[in-house]
Amino acid sequence: MRKNTFDVVGLGLNATDTVLRVRDFPALGGKERVLSSSTHAGGQVATALVTCQRLGLRTRYIGKVGDDEGGKVQLASLQREGVDVQYTRVVPHTANQFGIILVDQATGERTVFWDRDARLTVTPEELAESAITSAGVLLLDGCDVEASIKAARWARRAHASVVADLDTVYKKVERLFPYIDYLIASTKFLPTLTGRADPFQVLANTASEHKMKAPGMTLGRDGALVYHAGRFYYSPGFVVETVDTTGAGDVFHGAFIYGLVQGWPIERMLDFSNAMAALNCTALGARGGIKTQAEAEKLMATGARHVNPAYVGQ
Repeated sequence: MRKNTFDVVGLGLNATDTVLRVRDFPALGGKERVLSSSTHAGGQVATALVTCQRLGLRTRYIGKVGDDEGGKVQLASLQREGVDVQYTRVVPHTANQFGIILVDQATGERTVFWDRDARLTVTPEELAESAITSAGVLLLDGCDVEASIKAARWARRAHASVVADLDTVYKKVERLFPYIDYLIASTKFLPTLTGRADPFQVLANTASEHKMKAPGMTLGRDGALVYHAGRFYYSPGFVVETVDTTGAGDVFHGAFIYGLVQGWPIERMLDFSNAMAALNCTALGARGGIKTQAEAEKLMATGARHVNPAYVGQ
């Protein structure tokens, strides 16, 4: 049996975020004083990999960073965490992807404004097959669709599991679906893409149409819903003192991959992922509240939950 050098390799977004906390969101044309401003490393795949790394997995990030201060912040953060960056390329004369994130002090909910230079795009020709097949799990966010498809094909051929965190409906992203094993999308992604509003219908249809092992969706404070092996699994979210919801979904995916590598049953994977995501919301920034497995287990054992009856008993 082939021994993997890494547990998970991720191809996708990184970003450097400026987080602004405000007391309230003003009406259009209004003004609001900023309570605090801080810079944080973030991005879907990069943050998920940091979560995996902190939980003890061996990780590799494939992507591009700019050569500006934002890119330096991001690259240094990955190196500091121990994520392998051998295939992370620094693009000259290019700004790193950035996010301007407004966080409502009362609720912790965030609004994101972002941009990504086209020169940060990863093309299929830039990928190395050995870099992809060095791990037992491939994580994708679909941002560079053609490169993602090529990487997923290689991973499938090497009998690696393909996990996707899809949030934005990129052009032709559905072409990636036949190569995905575990799709945990954001709440609105699949309904927007398919035009089907019912979450149970859209997940069952996605599994059937694309022979997908486990399609699912995160539900914010309500937790997560997954269709696996012919049945639905609903895991309610945990109640915490929310400071900032930035990065909750990314941490969820990192924790989900950890459970997958450990061989946990789907119910435990979802509960653990929800606990890790909730705990991350107790601090500012995409990675500000990444906790230990022990802390997540404690919340799982003692924490109250946001149970939405709409997802129970299906």
